[in-house]
Formats: sequence, structure tokens, C-alpha cells
Amino acid sequence: MKNVFVINAHEEYEFSKGELNRTLTQLAIDHLNGTGYETRLTTMKDDWNVDVEIGNHQWADAVLVQTPVNWMGVPWSFKKYMDFVYSFGMDGRLCAGDGRTRSDPSKQYGTGGTLTGTKYMLSLTLNAPRDSFDDPTQTFFGGISVDDLYRPVHLNFRFFDMEPLPTFACFDVMKNPDVENDLAKYRTHLAEVFPGAG
Repeated sequence: MKNVFVINAHEEYEFSKGELNRTLTQLAIDHLNGTGYETRLTTMKDDWNVDVEIGNHQWADAVLVQTPVNWMGVPWSFKKYMDFVYSFGMDGRLCAGDGRTRSDPSKQYGTGGTLTGTKYMLSLTLNAPRDSFDDPTQTFFGGISVDDLYRPVHLNFRFFDMEPLPTFACFDVMKNPDVENDLAKYRTHLAEVFPGAG
């Protein structure tokens, strides 16, 4: 991997200005640039262009999405980004439709991806505490993992035949933030996942 496209999906609200997501985004870019990777960045505040964003995905060896978990999903502005960029990319640039053809009924739905070999990584910030996941005694999530919660996002990238890298998450960021520990853990995570451009 050499080229990493970073997306900061945070949407700014009065109660959440996005400082942690900006800090994590910059930490990732600094690590990547410092270890030989080329980076590009798009934020939801940018006046992004669909064709440029599709090109960023095609250019990338890996896509790193930094996002808060908003109402169990991504912020509305990133969903809008996906609706436009990913839908227009179905012309063969990100995928060849859904993969099925009338001439070959054996081809399955979701097999049209054209970004084979491209990786992706999710870095999430959540208000939920760490112990609310992966524990069937927890009432709300009932034993699911963070990756289970974000399965629709994983499936979006799988639709393009991209491969997941290990997910990173900062938990309990509003009620019990531990930013210094989270940043230290993220540095370790980045060093393991992106040890240096090869």
C-alpha cells in the first residue's frame, strides 16, 4: 500500500464540534505521511465533486474513514456523500452495477466491484461504553460487536470488492472521555495496520 484516501465524515453540531474526529484524522495523516504514504483528505465541510471523489477511491490503495457513530450509523452528510459518489461510481469506476448480468444468471448480487485489492479501515467515535458491546447480557446491543453495528458500511465497501482492515474505536467519548489514552491506542493501531509504505 502506498496511497491512502482519508475521509473525515464528522458533521458539526452545536453539542459536538468534531474536535476529536479532527484530531484523529490529523493523527492518521501525520502517521501516514511520516511513514512513506501519500494521502488525500476529504471532509464533509469540503465542496466535494463526485468525479473527483470517485477518482480518490480509484487512486487509493486504502480508504480510511474517520466517523462518529450517529444514531447507530454515519452522519447524514456522509450518507449523502455515499449516496452520490457511490451511486455514480456504479458505472464501472467503483463497480459494474450490482454484478449480475442477464447473460450469466450464475453471477451473484454484490459481485461487480472493481476496486479489488483496495483496503479500507473504519475509525469510529462512540458515546456508548466499550462494555456495551460483545456482551449478550447488555440489554441494548445484546452481544453484537461494533463491526456488527456498522455492517451496512462494511457491506458498502464489500460492494466494491474492497477488503477490511481492523476497525478502531474510541468509546464513551461524551460522558467519560479519555482522549490521551485513545490517542495512544490509535497510534499503536496505525503502526500495526500501516507500518510503512511498501
